[in-house]
Amino acid sequence: MQTKTIYPDYTKSIVNLANSILQAWDLPTHGRTLALLDPYLANDYENVVVFLLDGLGKCIVERNLEKRGFFNTHLAGTFSSTFPSTTVAAMASIDSGLAPCEHGWLGWDCYFPQIDRNVTVYSNTDTETGEKVAKESVAWKYCGYSRVIQRINEAGGKGYYVTPFTPPYPTTFEESCELVKVYCKKPGRKYIYCYCDEPDRVMHFTGCYSDETKQVVASLESRIEALTAELRDTLIIITADHGQVDSKGVCIRDYPVIWGCLERIPTFEPRALNLFVKKDRRDEFERAFTGEFGQKFLLLPKEKVLEMKLFGCGNEHKDFRDMLGDYLAVAVADLSIFKTHADAEKFIGVHAGLTEDEMIIPLIIVDV
Repeated sequence: MQTKTIYPDYTKSIVNLANSILQAWDLPTHGRTLALLDPYLANDYENVVVFLLDGLGKCIVERNLEKRGFFNTHLAGTFSSTFPSTTVAAMASIDSGLAPCEHGWLGWDCYFPQIDRNVTVYSNTDTETGEKVAKESVAWKYCGYSRVIQRINEAGGKGYYVTPFTPPYPTTFEESCELVKVYCKKPGRKYIYCYCDEPDRVMHFTGCYSDETKQVVASLESRIEALTAELRDTLIIITADHGQVDSKGVCIRDYPVIWGCLERIPTFEPRALNLFVKKDRRDEFERAFTGEFGQKFLLLPKEKVLEMKLFGCGNEHKDFRDMLGDYLAVAVADLSIFKTHADAEKFIGVHAGLTEDEMIIPLIIVDV
């Protein structure tokens, strides 16, 4: 597998897209805006709609759709996901305008030093046992942030979510598109953020370029194209939180030396492992991990991670550094390291590494 390692560019990323939205509504930003998008927003459309299609990286658009199709012919350019290139981190960034080091939503599973526990963020469960850790969201309790739509509404503007997780809870993409249309017809200038969990879901289980994936991606393209014909004075932005690659999976428990060196199970993602290592076994761990996975993963000590600013710049969340382990192992090839055998066998399409296909996302622009 030929791969190119791409590091996040926090001057041209999904973080900057959110700041462009804030700027367009004359609200203070957290940093740079997305220069590629700003000229479009300057036209002061009545409706600005962002469709975030989970996992729809540049590679997914290019290799699953017709070159003369709707998405490819409206491709305005490309930009960068966050690190990790994963939904939890990138979604919090587009929702806030903050880099991961600022908002603290660092991966699917996170270590929360406040409770000394690994938590699966969206399900609010213990990463190892699966039991609920609290009635309230641990991530929101300790890493809450001000949301772009919240700020627009508080300033007297109009912002709307269209997601399966917010009222009125659309259950299909067709329902989401109908809701977008309803909101666009309301009076006044509006920002509408619409999230869809495809094609990420289908790619996880069938691969990035399967027939099933091609059908899902084509359906998303067709539905958005049909919607644009029904809207007026609207800027439609279609993008993704990350891309995806097909990968082999292994279980970390099958490597007893590495497993025995760990203080707790890894967090973040199978392609971006946050590793707490026993102090007296760090040399042994480095030798063992590099020997097994050195050609597929970068093994970075915490100090190097901070020096590289992989999680972005800005005002770090007060607990960010304590959430990081002693090492970060990041995939740069076609291998993922899971915590269980079941997941290693189940997942085909994956993300959160530093390959080009995971990091580079499209900016598709349609103005109607």
